[in-house]
Amino acid sequence: MDVEFGLGVVQVASSPQERFSEYLQSRGKRITQQRRALVEHVFRRHSHFDADELIANVAHLDLGGKVSRPTVYRTLNELVEAGLLRRMSLGGRSVYEHDYGYPQHDHLHCTVCDRLIEFQSDELQLLRDAVAREHRFRVTGHRLIVTGVCHECSTKRHRRQSPLDLV
Repeated sequence: MDVEFGLGVVQVASSPQERFSEYLQSRGKRITQQRRALVEHVFRRHSHFDADELIANVAHLDLGGKVSRPTVYRTLNELVEAGLLRRMSLGGRSVYEHDYGYPQHDHLHCTVCDRLIEFQSDELQLLRDAVAREHRFRVTGHRLIVTGVCHECSTKRHRRQSPLDLV
């Protein structure tokens, strides 16, 4: 199965739903209607999200009842443990993104609008590998989040502070 995202195509053995079901079965847990709906919703599109956004988004789904906050948090933790989602800490909150079937990439994080911009850099990976060789370190992956201000926020900020705006 090929999964295509903005950063490329990655070959995966099974769907996220199948992999999650296998993960739960290996731990003696069952795939409930709420868990299934959460997984389907999360993997329907690629976007970064936090638990509150997920709770708000699934509130309108017809699940024969409301998905509780503890169920959402428990399922998110299980998706991370299963290797399907990656959790990042941004400004004191946990943000999630697809991990399974998604290529290695890094992020630029705007501290004004909270936007995350994904990027890949061959040069960065070459540098990482060179540093690892120098320290005789075996790399299994990395995560880089560069913080700053995006172009849009920087432009807005400068427009607001322009002396012409005061006249």
